[in-house]
Amino acid sequence: MGAKSDMTVYWTLLVYRGWTLHVAATSAGLCYVGSPNKPFEEMSEWVSSRLPGATLVRDEERLQPYAAELSEYLQGRRTSVTVPFDLRGTSFQLDVWNALRDIPYGQTCSYSDIAERIRKPAAVRAVGAAIGANPVLVTVPCHRVIGKNGTLTGYRGGLEMKTELLRLERDGLSASDRSTAERGALHV
Repeated sequence: MGAKSDMTVYWTLLVYRGWTLHVAATSAGLCYVGSPNKPFEEMSEWVSSRLPGATLVRDEERLQPYAAELSEYLQGRRTSVTVPFDLRGTSFQLDVWNALRDIPYGQTCSYSDIAERIRKPAAVRAVGAAIGANPVLVTVPCHRVIGKNGTLTGYRGGLEMKTELLRLERDGLSASDRSTAERGALHV
């Protein structure tokens, strides 16, 4: 998980409605999408802990494909992200984050559903911690995970953002897809 000291992390600031999001990528792919309206230091501290010695360089042009897909998603014009990722975490975290990427647009599941999906049914709390450590908000859709009883639970981006993302996806579903989603949470 260590980084070479000459690694560069490129970043930009995405502004969407009332949100500003720091977005960062390595040459391998998207590695960070920050919480709304958080300072540069949130991203800088994440880069320092996950990619020690890396240099942060603002580069709007290099980040354009990532920002464009994220913007299109937030505008309801895209239901999935196709840019490459450079996810940095433990093997357990990577398993959880990959399971999150399998939750279909407009659907939700519970923490225990994710634990079952990764074949660690007793690891519900650890799943919650891994979801909380997800470095790429929105694009690895941890906002689609809710409590087993259907309630909204914590979210690094804040419950207001989680609510807005779920509303966006619900409103973006076609009528036939909406009836499927309304029948209940997805069990992956």
